[in-house]
Amino acid sequence: MHDMLPLLEKIPFPAMRRGRLDTLQLNVGYRCNQSCFHCHVNARPNRTEEMTGDIADLALEFLGHCRIATLDITGGAPELNLHFRRVVSAARAMGVRVMDRCNLTVFETPGQEDTPEFLAREQVEIVASLPCYLESNVDQQRGKGVFEGSIRSLRRLNALGYAREGSGLMLNLVYNPQGPSLPPPQAALEADYKRILGEQYGVTFNALYTLANMPIQRFGSMLISKGEFDNYLVLLQHAHQDANLEGVMCRGLISVDWRGYVYDCDFNQMLDLPMMRGSERIHLRDLLAADLEGRDIRVAGHCYGCTAGQGSSCGGALKEAAE
Repeated sequence: MHDMLPLLEKIPFPAMRRGRLDTLQLNVGYRCNQSCFHCHVNARPNRTEEMTGDIADLALEFLGHCRIATLDITGGAPELNLHFRRVVSAARAMGVRVMDRCNLTVFETPGQEDTPEFLAREQVEIVASLPCYLESNVDQQRGKGVFEGSIRSLRRLNALGYAREGSGLMLNLVYNPQGPSLPPPQAALEADYKRILGEQYGVTFNALYTLANMPIQRFGSMLISKGEFDNYLVLLQHAHQDANLEGVMCRGLISVDWRGYVYDCDFNQMLDLPMMRGSERIHLRDLLAADLEGRDIRVAGHCYGCTAGQGSSCGGALKEAAE
C-alpha cells in the first residue's frame, strides 16, 4: 500500500473552522465481508481492528453529555461489531437519530440473518452502498455475486417497510464512480436508479447520495500504481468551488476510530491525521468538556474530493442538498 499523506500534505487547501457539533461518526472497526477496490477504509474480512465495549460506552456517554443529534455508525461492516446492537439501542433510547452505513450483503453472513428486523425495530436510518444499478459494474467493483445479494437485501428491507411512505424507515443508497472521475449530477442519477431498480427488480428507496472517490488508501494506491494519482488531484482541484466549503461534513461532525481517537472526518482518520496540527492524538474522553466550535480543521489535498463540482459529503452532493 502506497503512502499518500506526503503527497497530499504538499497540496494547499483553504483554511476552515468548525461550526456547532451535531454528528458523532463512529467507526466501530475495519472488518468487512467485502473488499471493494474503492474502499477508503481498506476494509476486508481479515481486518482485526474492532471497537471494545469500553469505547462503545464512552461514545454513548459522549452522545448524552454533549447532546449530539445524530450517531453515524460506520466500518468496515459496522453490524459485525459485537457491540453494534447495544450501541444502536442505547442511542435510540436517548432519542438520537442513528444511521447505519451498510453494505447490504452483510445481512447474508452467519449471525446477521435477523439484522434487518433489528434495524427496522429500532427505526435506524440505513445508508446502503450500491455503486451502480448495473450488475456487471457492481460485481466488478465489489466482487462476483454482490449485486444479486444487494438486491435480495433491498427487497427484504422494503418488505419491512423501508422506503414505504409513512413508515418513517429511511433507506438511502450511495453511489461511487467506477474510477478517477467526478460523480454525475445527483438528481438525474437518482431518477435513473429509481426507474431501473423499480422496473427491473421491484426495489424502492428514498434518496441517492453521490460520493466522490477519495485519493487515499486502496483507491489512492491504485491511482499511484496506474500513474493516475496526480491527474486525479488536478481534476479535483480544478473542479473546486468555494461555495462548497460551507457545507462540508467536517464542520459539524467528528470521526472516532475503533480505539476512541478523534479526527475531523473519516478520511483524515484513514490518513492518521489527528484532529489538530501540532497536538498530541486526542481521545474522545478528552472532549467530554470541550467546546470544538471555532477550532481549526485539519486539511490537505484530499479535501478537494469534498469540494469538487457539486460537492461530496456523507449526505451526498452539497449543492443539491442545499437546494
